[in-house]
Amino acid sequence: MAMASGVEEVRNKQVVLKNYVSEKAEESDMHVTVSTLKLKVPQDSKAVVVKNLYLSCDAYLRIRMDRTQPPNSVFTSLTPGSPLNGFGVAKILESGHPEFKEGDLVWGTTGWEDYSIITEPEQLFKIHHTDVPLSYYTGLLGMPGITAFVGFHEICSLKKGDYVFISAAAGAVGQLVGQFAKLMGCYVVGSVGSKEKVDLLKNKLGFDEAFNYRDEPDLEAALKRYFPEGIDIYFENVGGKMLDAVLLNMRRHGRIAVCGLISYYSLKQPQDFSNLVSIIYNRIRIEGFVVFDYFHLYPKFLDMVIPYIREGKIVYLEDIAEGLESAPAALVGLFSVRNVGKQVVLVAYE
Repeated sequence: MAMASGVEEVRNKQVVLKNYVSEKAEESDMHVTVSTLKLKVPQDSKAVVVKNLYLSCDAYLRIRMDRTQPPNSVFTSLTPGSPLNGFGVAKILESGHPEFKEGDLVWGTTGWEDYSIITEPEQLFKIHHTDVPLSYYTGLLGMPGITAFVGFHEICSLKKGDYVFISAAAGAVGQLVGQFAKLMGCYVVGSVGSKEKVDLLKNKLGFDEAFNYRDEPDLEAALKRYFPEGIDIYFENVGGKMLDAVLLNMRRHGRIAVCGLISYYSLKQPQDFSNLVSIIYNRIRIEGFVVFDYFHLYPKFLDMVIPYIREGKIVYLEDIAEGLESAPAALVGLFSVRNVGKQVVLVAYE
């Protein structure tokens, strides 16, 4: 570290997007570089300077690697030559904002780098519960956690005895939806991409059943096997053939919460659907949602989930990659289902 005019200047390792991506994201689409940064809030600014501790690998980052965004998208494209940014956990080193002080721990949008200057700290959430792992604020207590909560309470309106199906059920959101549903007294089945994950869902996360979709040549028949009386609620993370099969297995007045469509994020030609008429015949309600619209419910979410954690009623799986150098592989691994649980990158210890 060097001092420049009395201001500490540090080497700042960054994960930079090389260029826009048109199909499948590869590690080679990103590279790690080093710049320097003065750890000083710009004059007359309400910005904060943070040391990044954990970064969250989320599938929506693939959407932001495109040159343009779909109409009405809530996302902005990343900028080639600049660091990626997304949700993370950080420690405030210097603050120009009255709501934050040096030493505060926060989660929210930050850069994929060692240190960041955040110009809109109003969008950060201050961390008050530190008796749980800080990495949880990239998942269980962060954006994926409130996503599961919103889909569970606000969109699906789960009730005791519902038959619930979750795709990508071992992921950051799916594993929580399943456990919330079990705590409500529902029958829960999840689909995943490996036998290892099937075992985790059934033996560690408390799902009633789980199956590896890669081993099922007929998804419609597989769902009929696990839901002979049909599905009340489908928590959608994948889209594609899975959604088409689900439509034929929904019960009348079933609800589908569309959280993500990971099977589409790298496709140029969307898949056709054969079973859309089931939406009409079975009076199915399908609702997409964006968690940013529900951040005002975060305190309510914490009131529910913190006691569950402390009482050991929630298990949360994390896959933690160490060091910024590991971040590109960790991110692209989401799309080949390499991770088990929430994919996190450890940047630095507090």
